[in-house]
Amino acid sequence: MTTGSLGLRSSGSYGSLQQQQFQSSLLSSPTPPPLVPRKPAKMLKEKDRFFHWICKFAPRKKVGMLLLCLVSAAVFIWVLYVGKGEDSQEPIMSNMSIKSPLISGEIDSFTAAFTSDVNSVVGNTNVDPPPPPLPNPTPVYFTGYTLPPGNPCEGFTLPPPPADRKRTGPRPCPVCYLPLEQAISLMPTAPSVSPVLKNLTYIHEENLNKTEFGGSEFGGYPSLRQRSDSYDIRESMGVHCGFVRGAKPGLQTGFDINDSDLLEMESCRGVVVASAIFGAFDLIRQPKNISEYAKKNVCFHMFVDEETETFLINSNELDSSKKIGLWRIVVVHNLPYSDPRRNGKVPKLLLHRLFPNARYSLWVDAKLELVVDPYQILERFLWRENASFAISRHYKRFDVFVEAEANKAAGKYENASIDFQIDFYKKEGLTPFSADKFPITSDVPEGCVIIREHIPISNLFTCLWFNEVDRFTSRDQISFSTVRDRIASKTNYTINMFLDCERRNFVVQGYHRDLIENWALPPPDAIDLVHPPPPIIDEKLNTPPATFTDNFVSSPIKKVPTKRGRDRKSRRHRKVNAGIRDITTT
Repeated sequence: MTTGSLGLRSSGSYGSLQQQQFQSSLLSSPTPPPLVPRKPAKMLKEKDRFFHWICKFAPRKKVGMLLLCLVSAAVFIWVLYVGKGEDSQEPIMSNMSIKSPLISGEIDSFTAAFTSDVNSVVGNTNVDPPPPPLPNPTPVYFTGYTLPPGNPCEGFTLPPPPADRKRTGPRPCPVCYLPLEQAISLMPTAPSVSPVLKNLTYIHEENLNKTEFGGSEFGGYPSLRQRSDSYDIRESMGVHCGFVRGAKPGLQTGFDINDSDLLEMESCRGVVVASAIFGAFDLIRQPKNISEYAKKNVCFHMFVDEETETFLINSNELDSSKKIGLWRIVVVHNLPYSDPRRNGKVPKLLLHRLFPNARYSLWVDAKLELVVDPYQILERFLWRENASFAISRHYKRFDVFVEAEANKAAGKYENASIDFQIDFYKKEGLTPFSADKFPITSDVPEGCVIIREHIPISNLFTCLWFNEVDRFTSRDQISFSTVRDRIASKTNYTINMFLDCERRNFVVQGYHRDLIENWALPPPDAIDLVHPPPPIIDEKLNTPPATFTDNFVSSPIKKVPTKRGRDRKSRRHRKVNAGIRDITTT
């Protein structure tokens, strides 16, 4: 057996056991000595003596095993020492691509490829470094669209007002809606541009200190300096926006909502239609002409207080399903205000906080009945106009000062509080409405309907509008133009203020519950006068634009008796007061 077959080294500082046994056998054999002359025994050196001693005792079993163990230990220590030296030189050797002579055979392809990749990335300094990460892609925004040529709504114009000038009250007018399928297909996939403001956060305060006038435990007590700073529009801002306490809106903040309802509201990621009834002040009115697509994809939420909940249960309208028709009833506890009208401003202006994942919202006062599909309304007043906020202007008043006087005359709020708010705005620069504000056509909105997209700038607008309502009177028509104009002075943000008659096309005015219950008979037929023309249908969209207006204006409005002219009034007076001549006849 050779030394190679045992896996032992054939050279080195120590010989193998087989070699020692072979040499000892040579010394003990009877063969004649070699011809090389030997030195005398007294001339042997110490190492020859040691070698002779080994050869003498190696053939013995115990001594041979001891020597084998010593040799093995020495070889093991030497291998460890050599391996440690190679590890310390590995970073240097990795750059030189040198193979150890102890390794025989070819390296497998996987190991070679892996070693090559590592050397090319780590060791090879001639390779260019990896390119820097790509910058964030440019955000995509919705920038509007134009209707295709030949679309009936492209050249649609309002017809002239009715010839009956004796009726001066508000009335609906035609609106050109696109068919539902087209409206849904035009829903933007990207948000609208939010000028200047990109990131909006909301102030959270547990310890509130009232230092100046206005404010509440629900909305906080922002100072006048904080109020002024909130109108300095910047890229990132933090403002008061209600719900200043608690973990999140609706959870121990005042205006508290059950967890199951909060989860349902957070799951709304598209369109929200919302309304509210506090103090059992109104009856629930079901939306009409709503498509099956909207019924499945739009969230219809009605906020009520505990008093209204009790009324609905006692009238057998509300059960454990929390649904009344399309409306999901959300009961609000721990209301922040004693005034039901002021409590209604919370969902009206802060829907983006209650529905943090919704893209669009449509607020409808409880006294109104929705009669057009929400997607058609959004397409007409937001997407087609490339707007993120739409509200109708007042049908009669367009000046804040006139609106304030009308509120005082109607007893809508304390006169002293209204005067204080107007005087405060006058010191800040509020002026009566004039042609200098064009293209703005009104300073007074009809705030019973709000159509909006939830983007930072529109969220800021409603936050600041709510702060004004929280600080001053709850008459939001008075503070609307101040917030709008101060934001517009820092940005190019505009609001779509459409005609009041267009608003009356998709909502129908109703009566408050107390009035209905006080009537001995059903409401008078005069309510039919506020019904809008029927929504546009597909067949009419295929008619030429020249005949479209005529077909669309005609609507089955029931004609009811109205007051007659001066002539007939004079005749009635002549029956009572004989001898009085009618001086108005010609």
